[in-house]
Amino acid sequence: MRFTRILLALAVLLVAVWVLIGEQLAGVSADAVINARLTSVRAPVAGDVTLAPLSLGARVRLGDTLGTVDDQRADAVRLDDLQLEVSLETAAAAREAAIVASLKDQISILETRTLKYSQAREKEVVARLERARARLALLEADPAAESGDVEGTLARDQTENPGDPLLPGIALEYARERVAALEIELDALKTGVYLGDGYNDAPWSEQWRADLAARLAEHQNILTEVEARQAAVTARLDVERLRVNRFIGASLRSSVNGILWEIRTETGENVQRGDELLKLVNCDSALVTLSVTESIYNGLAVGDPATFRPQGHSSTFEGTIVRLAGSGAETVYRNLAVAPSARHLERFDVAVDVPGLVEDPEYACAIGRTGRVFFDARPLDWLRGIFGQ
Repeated sequence: MRFTRILLALAVLLVAVWVLIGEQLAGVSADAVINARLTSVRAPVAGDVTLAPLSLGARVRLGDTLGTVDDQRADAVRLDDLQLEVSLETAAAAREAAIVASLKDQISILETRTLKYSQAREKEVVARLERARARLALLEADPAAESGDVEGTLARDQTENPGDPLLPGIALEYARERVAALEIELDALKTGVYLGDGYNDAPWSEQWRADLAARLAEHQNILTEVEARQAAVTARLDVERLRVNRFIGASLRSSVNGILWEIRTETGENVQRGDELLKLVNCDSALVTLSVTESIYNGLAVGDPATFRPQGHSSTFEGTIVRLAGSGAETVYRNLAVAPSARHLERFDVAVDVPGLVEDPEYACAIGRTGRVFFDARPLDWLRGIFGQ
């Protein structure tokens, strides 16, 4: 019995020594804070600020409207000039379009007149040719025409040239000439050439139509040019309108999923383009920052595993070391929500990426919550889990 007690006491002593040594040698941080990157919302234009009714710490989503910046004094002189130019080009295009339409109507009327004139003229020539052929047939069948006796057959005013002598056979020759001339005139008329007037090859309506067609082509070219200018000025107007709209006013929108961390302006304040107005915490970039002693720090490496346990909770989150900034690492916190304490800067800085924080609804954006980070397993981890330490 005595020997059993000695063995039991020795076992307890060994376990106690193992626990003490394990607890002392295990790598653990002195402090750990849930941190995240900051992002700035700057004024896109100069003007007066109107902020949305949000308080510090309010949760925001990507694309949420945080306010507006309006400037009613924006320079719009160039916009007014371009609008005037567009109006002038529009009026010029309408004027040329009206001229083109009028010319087309007149040409259509003249084409109808020319067609009717051509049809009537062709009927006339055909009738004259038929009568001329009939006269020629009568003369060719009359022996008197061949003998030269033209009395009663050809009067002096029936010749092409009334002063010509009435020579034997001239009546027959004149009749043949008239038939040939009318046949030539009819053939030419079918091709659009008008003979018989002696001084032009087209009627007045056709000449006028040709003149109007030339004017139509000229005004169509002018209309095309005006429309091209109108399109160019309209494009410039659209660009200028967008530019003026950007400078007249713009919305302030959240670029991250996070919380409103800092307000650096007030509604009604006049700001300049680029001024920092708000600061947001990007909750999707949550990580844990901590400090350790030099001995623990020298045993760590980027990529090593680590375990984060929030203070007062039994849950743990697995992570990975992503940065070893060493001592006095104040500059690396300029873009983080939680700045390091003076005690923190006296030790050696470590940053741990903990993906599970972003996915956990309780710790997704629990910026500033504290805890501890362990780099090695410890003998009493099971007991801490029970008591949440």
